[in-house]
Amino acid sequence: MKALQGLKVLDLTQAYNGPFCTTMLADNGAEVIKIEPVEGDQCRTWGPIDEKSGESGFYAFLNRNKKGCTLNLKNDKAREMFYKLVKDADVVVENFKGGVTKRLKVDYETLKEINPKIIYASGSGFGQYGPITYRPCYDIVAQSMGGLVNLTGFPDTPPTKVGPSIADNTTGLYLCIGVLLALYNRERTGMGQQVDVSMFDTIFSLLENAIVNYTMTGEIPQRQGNIDPSIAPFDIFKANDGYIAIGVGNDRLFREFCAIIEREDLLSDPRYETNDLRCKYYKDGLQQTIQEWVGKRSKKEIEEIFDKGGIPCGPVLDMKEAIEHPHIQAREMMVHCEHPTIGDMYFQGCPVKLSETPPEVYAPAPLLGQHNKEVFGLSEEEYDILRTEGVI
Repeated sequence: MKALQGLKVLDLTQAYNGPFCTTMLADNGAEVIKIEPVEGDQCRTWGPIDEKSGESGFYAFLNRNKKGCTLNLKNDKAREMFYKLVKDADVVVENFKGGVTKRLKVDYETLKEINPKIIYASGSGFGQYGPITYRPCYDIVAQSMGGLVNLTGFPDTPPTKVGPSIADNTTGLYLCIGVLLALYNRERTGMGQQVDVSMFDTIFSLLENAIVNYTMTGEIPQRQGNIDPSIAPFDIFKANDGYIAIGVGNDRLFREFCAIIEREDLLSDPRYETNDLRCKYYKDGLQQTIQEWVGKRSKKEIEEIFDKGGIPCGPVLDMKEAIEHPHIQAREMMVHCEHPTIGDMYFQGCPVKLSETPPEVYAPAPLLGQHNKEVFGLSEEEYDILRTEGVI
């Protein structure tokens, strides 16, 4: 038994944010029916592409545990088939840009007339209202407009986007949370509602103290590399065999940190008496002092020393090192799945651990239209006719 077993989700999403939301739901037992346009989800063309089958590894990772169908929602017959599914569905998830669902006649106002209890989750670039709701958006645009890119990088380098698609990923998480909140409310009231999450809002929400710094001081935060503007020392240092992150988050930890590196003299320096002062004078000697100590040692040696002393730290790992880390392995964060054409795949597991109803990767991503007959209850003859008509 899974936490969301019995929940029926119709997934109209493409690319990343919406499919990531529905993957979280599917990993926890929801029946997710992914409904793609007849040409397929755009991310079926995103690499890496398996040379043997032509299938996208990105798509396969992001759409596991789902049933796959196709519908041309511009076609009246296809819309009627979709409406029929909506009647006994619990959730619809979509990530079209603003205005598209209304043109396709699959918007919330239309679907709630069919099923008043429906939870309708929208994960778009700019949300369902506002002056630029109509705009298309990808992760790099959301990161840039949301303020994150301007804060990422070093003072003497151009603005830099965060490597992974954090706007998509976090929007998917927020969308999943919104669905669960709406489902809980429906349990009490019997009513459905629309969940509205935008990638622009998502990135803006992640800026934490950068916003507070500006609203309190009037100063616009600038790029500071690996330095945290409100905690010191909180930085990445170069060891003799790579890099390591060290975070000393309060005055107590700083006292213990100084003892460990045998520099208790730093405690009597008036520039470093409090965290606020250390932030102000961090580059005025403290950063270099720590770098000199770190630079004489290996990552493993430093990690062992600080681990024993209770100082938060960790080596900067490359992809191979992160995947093979014993803790990642122990927490089922890498899982195997047998794909029908790619074969054995090895990718991320679910990060949310439940003691009584654990999530599971139990089925591969569907091939394009793989479950059309099953989901729509089609005979071979009906299936062939609908394909010929361009409905599926």
